[in-house]
Amino acid sequence: MSESTPAATSRAALFTAFALVYLIWGSTYLVMKMAVATMPPLLMAGTRYALAGGLLYAYLRGRGEPAPTWQGWGFAAVIGICLLGFGNGGTTLGVVYLPSSITALLVATVPMFLAVLGWLSGISPRPGKWVTLGLTAGMTGLYLLVAHTQASAVKQPGHTGLGVFSVLLASLVWAIGSLYAKNHQPAPSPFLSGGMQMLCGGVVMFVVGLLKGEATGFAFAQVTAQSWWAYAYLVTFGSIVAFTAYIWLLRVVEPALAGTYAFVNPVVAVLLGWAFAGEVLSPQMLGGAALIVLAVVLVVLGGRRASAKKPAVLPNPAEAARPRE
Repeated sequence: MSESTPAATSRAALFTAFALVYLIWGSTYLVMKMAVATMPPLLMAGTRYALAGGLLYAYLRGRGEPAPTWQGWGFAAVIGICLLGFGNGGTTLGVVYLPSSITALLVATVPMFLAVLGWLSGISPRPGKWVTLGLTAGMTGLYLLVAHTQASAVKQPGHTGLGVFSVLLASLVWAIGSLYAKNHQPAPSPFLSGGMQMLCGGVVMFVVGLLKGEATGFAFAQVTAQSWWAYAYLVTFGSIVAFTAYIWLLRVVEPALAGTYAFVNPVVAVLLGWAFAGEVLSPQMLGGAALIVLAVVLVVLGGRRASAKKPAVLPNPAEAARPRE
């Protein structure tokens, strides 16, 4: 897709791109849960991103994109480890122990981590009243969600605490990597950068999965057809199609508008988890979900108003690589 202005971009193209980002990334949490039902989580996520990143990198290099420098590969390794190794890897581990809807809502804390860490590092302005209100709502919603998962654990014992910790740590490191990526681009092309980061992060996840012993006792014969279809969906649609759509949106609309996926994806994930996986929607969970979505809206839009007073900074396109997940 070539660069253009919003006025010159057809409404059909914009609608399609937003629909792809909203629906595909919102669905990846449920699909990840289907994949890890019979696949080792880190080996699944690692090969998923290594394959998607390798395909994207090979395609772009074949079309004439210049080879990245060694320094560029170093940047890609750091960003890939933060965004994918910790970010997506931690989320994939979390979805093993948590409902897909809860996982998606916990991942929605990323904009809140970005607001606080961006201010502390001097990259972003001090949070204004709307962002502060959003952070307060988000913390309240997070408390309700954690309490909900603990209450559910009484009826269905499991490692819910480990799952919550894994996803929140993943979101924190994702935010750190995102801030680092703003001033450390692996390559001039955002698409090539994304492929490099997916490749690096995927390889690291795969190696960690091997060291963790996930290959021990694993046999391909145990993987169900549903898990294979889920894996194929994550590689093609989750990591390539939606990623490309998001990159294009960053070029034709305001970055803050493209970033609205952050508060649409959790809603999609909650509805899909309820409709197709029988995940329970208790009043406590719905209250926490509503507060977190409200918090993300306030933080994203409040930050947009603050940044309008300063020179605009284009977000790192590779942040799209997560189902987010």
